[in-house]
Amino acid sequence: MKSAFLKAVADNLFPRNITCDICGRETFDGGNLCPECAKTVTKNDGATCPVCGRKTRTNEVCLECKAHAPSYDRAVSAIVYKDGGAGLVIKFKKGGAYLKEYFADLLTPKCEQFAFADGVCFIPMTEKAEHNRGYNQAELLAGALAERLNLPLLRVLEKVKETGEQKSLSKKERQNNLKGCFAAHKRDVAGKSFILVDDVMTTGTTAEEAAALLKRKGAAHVYFAAAASVEYTPEL
Repeated sequence: MKSAFLKAVADNLFPRNITCDICGRETFDGGNLCPECAKTVTKNDGATCPVCGRKTRTNEVCLECKAHAPSYDRAVSAIVYKDGGAGLVIKFKKGGAYLKEYFADLLTPKCEQFAFADGVCFIPMTEKAEHNRGYNQAELLAGALAERLNLPLLRVLEKVKETGEQKSLSKKERQNNLKGCFAAHKRDVAGKSFILVDDVMTTGTTAEEAAALLKRKGAAHVYFAAAASVEYTPEL
């Protein structure tokens, strides 16, 4: 009750969604984006790979998923990680924690098909990394999504070793970088189904490493949900 009251006071004193989260211009319409910036955010609708959930040219399993079936059962994402959408994800990571509500609103309809799951979990950070950032954006998004789906937020994964920066690494290098970085207890996982949440899917390496661990520990199903994902572009 107290936290709800404090939130209401804060929302009145420091209202959100009065300026665009991309350009900063005033909006005052209760939305996160002005009309012009909204055009730069591509919703991940239309043709998508039915496995990894990335935007594709046709509604067919992408060549990567055909070649190497992922450990998660299915993945979905709200927007495409490019242009204004990429900017929103970066802002979410770097101080814009409140954007969890924006992304959760977009993700909820895509995750309702998984609402039979036992709970929502998330890609963890090490204690040091979370302290440096101030929060784990994946945990915040998972909590907002769990609330909308009326599911518990489950802390079943732990990051047990620090990993280097991923963005400049190849997929193989990312796999080596992440190998063995997560831990989970079988008693918390066996026989259960999870919606696993992260902020962005690029190569899918993080999702694969975490989902594979959960499956090894006996998870019945793992569904991956990200705020954004990189569009699948087959190599010519």
